[in-house]
Amino acid sequence: MAEGQNFADARFMTVAEVADVMRVSKMTVYRLVHSAELPAVRFGRSYRVPETAVEEYLRKARIDGTSATA
Repeated sequence: MAEGQNFADARFMTVAEVADVMRVSKMTVYRLVHSAELPAVRFGRSYRVPETAVEEYLRKARIDGTSATA
């Protein structure tokens, strides 16, 4: 997310929600957060991931089928 962004309209997801959307384990989400591949905000002992960050991560991670060679 861009610095100085207004979070008034931001929607945050729990690690479990992100794992469900991405169809991976919660540990995978924690690894992405700790490696800074997926931005997150820490609230106490838990993390919240901006919904837009999940969408952007999935958009960047998408594999284009036309680039594969036969």
